[in-house]
Amino acid sequence: MSKSLPTFQDVLRARRVIAPHLSPTPLHHYPQLDALLDATVYVKHENYQPIGAFKVRGGINLMVHLASEERARGVVTASTGNHGQSVAYAARLFGVRAVIVVPEGANPVKVNAMRAYGAEVVFYGADFEASKRHCLTLEQEQGLRFVSSGDEPLLIAGVATHTLEILESQPDIDVIFAPVGGGSGCAGACLVAKAVNPRIQVIGVGASGAPAGFLSWQARDVRTAPIATRAAGLATGAPFMMPQQIMWEHLDDFILVEDSEMIAAVRLYLEKAKTLAELAGAAPLAAAIKAKARCAGKRVALILSGGNASPEELALSLA
Repeated sequence: MSKSLPTFQDVLRARRVIAPHLSPTPLHHYPQLDALLDATVYVKHENYQPIGAFKVRGGINLMVHLASEERARGVVTASTGNHGQSVAYAARLFGVRAVIVVPEGANPVKVNAMRAYGAEVVFYGADFEASKRHCLTLEQEQGLRFVSSGDEPLLIAGVATHTLEILESQPDIDVIFAPVGGGSGCAGACLVAKAVNPRIQVIGVGASGAPAGFLSWQARDVRTAPIATRAAGLATGAPFMMPQQIMWEHLDDFILVEDSEMIAAVRLYLEKAKTLAELAGAAPLAAAIKAKARCAGKRVALILSGGNASPEELALSLA
């Protein structure tokens, strides 16, 4: 696959590639969430993935397609956690060296998992954008293959398989809420939903404290913004243009939620669904509550993108 935008056909190919390595994740219906939203609510449990997050789908699809020369060189990427785990997990499957650059103060749960999968973790910079810039230095110094966490068609096609599974299980879904950090998961949801049924609404969800993705989508142009959110999976200060191009064409709406709303949603998932969500993973539920009138009477799918909550996040949610 070239660096052109991925297509629905690429998603179908990705599903075939991923199938030997990952089982489909559950799509569960929770009556208590129905009552909360006055809708029929389904939760896509990407927190049940081996790494606890949806990103592993893209990591495996990418690693399968690397040329033998690229595998021999090894890969480098920047991550706030889940993308790094994905690359580390997939690299271990295929015997590829992986270097993951993370911000200082990155979620220790995710950092420890990356190391357990065999990745070399490098701490650099105060935020994701600084870590990403350092990757380019390592790419040049060590000859590694840089893996963008957003502008990689193989990653987008891979993660999009979560929405393929949603609609195979529940073809009558009306609305899908998907979190937007780098945007690969939401862009993938758009690709699949609009190909299957253009009437399905796809709503992106970002953090009010990291609005670059929202501002870029709104302006149909590059916008940067400061990062001031605890939701590591949503903490991007500049957009990835490949997901943005897909969202510009297909995304129906984009909602920003506060950290306090995500914290409340983590608690709701624990209470109503007996499941663990990290802040970014709980963002779709927070947005659906915010847009309750829009959900009323509809079949709603919430992509619970990850469950790698740090002890500090849990403490906030249980306070």
